[in-house]
Amino acid sequence: MLLSKGFEVEIYTGTSQGDIVGFSDRITTNLDNFCSEPDNRNIEYITAPFYQYEQLLSELIYPRIKLRNYLKSLGNYTLIPGSTLSMGNSKCFYRSDSNNSYHTYIENTYGTNVVTASIHINIGISDPELLMRAYRLIRVEAPLYLALSASSPFLDGYATGYHSTRWKIFPQTPTYVPLFESHAHFVRWTETQLLVGTMQNVRHLWTSVRPNGNCRPYSLNRLELRICDFIVNPISLLAVTALLEARLWQLIDDPSLDPLEMSCLPEITRAEDLITITNANEAAVAYQSLEAELKHWEDGRKILARDWIEEIYQQVLPIAYKKGFSFFMLFIQKILQEGNEAQSWLKLHEQGFDSRSIVMQAIQDMAQQEIELEEKINYNNVLAMNA
Repeated sequence: MLLSKGFEVEIYTGTSQGDIVGFSDRITTNLDNFCSEPDNRNIEYITAPFYQYEQLLSELIYPRIKLRNYLKSLGNYTLIPGSTLSMGNSKCFYRSDSNNSYHTYIENTYGTNVVTASIHINIGISDPELLMRAYRLIRVEAPLYLALSASSPFLDGYATGYHSTRWKIFPQTPTYVPLFESHAHFVRWTETQLLVGTMQNVRHLWTSVRPNGNCRPYSLNRLELRICDFIVNPISLLAVTALLEARLWQLIDDPSLDPLEMSCLPEITRAEDLITITNANEAAVAYQSLEAELKHWEDGRKILARDWIEEIYQQVLPIAYKKGFSFFMLFIQKILQEGNEAQSWLKLHEQGFDSRSIVMQAIQDMAQQEIELEEKINYNNVLAMNA
């Protein structure tokens, strides 16, 4: 048995030249199962939770194909990779719903810093205390998932100097979010934030990872990893998800993996120190992704992000083999060897290509990748039907 998995996929729409143009108001009116964001230039679709990775691949691909075909009906429009407004305009906010008061608050408070595209990975965990333990472990290791997924080195047509400009500018809210010691702690903390106004509603918890559910903070059923930039390749996304799931199975088998228990940091300040280290690690990874020098939560030792990922990969690979999803996790090695999307784009930029030409090529690659994956999925479905 595997854990259930689902995705919230945010993606930009625009022209084949890389200019981002908003259509979310039209898309949500004319297509089922798409949700608007406060700004009209990106759109979200949510996959239902499934256990098997092969089913998840279909759930990721087919909505993109459906959306792409709809955009073609509007003109020369397409889907645009990346997690920031690579070609602009980050100065203007284009509202998708001018009558939504929460959207008004977001625009007035954060501006276009929230107009990003990302992947949220949801893993089903129904036991509230296990969920809190999973939250603590993945919170301190969330920078590693950003390192694998970084894809936003450009903003307004320029290289920013960051691999994940999105995570550099995104307003994490509230400013301080603790390592919740228990479900009761999470409930008390959330109620306090709503009371004092640091959170406008229960959705207004924008941090790298959070407990989630249908009646949060009281009824919870999943862990939501929110830190990842948009991962254009669905196979790479499933690889990151497989690494996450294998790590969670390791925690389930060994509850002592809890950072509040296992860390060698001083017990009296451990919870605060872990948050300080994690925040610094997130900032370092936003800057240099896989090449960032981090501090390990276990003992504060320095370690490169790619080396830390490799350590965890080797620990959990036997679990993935045992559970039957090692095929997908193997693609982590491809990312470590070839680099993430941001590193690929910056390598081309260093060779003299401008940001627009890089994004335009990425748009074409993304479309071709979808065609190839759709053909493979259809072929495998025919084989399964005839088996």
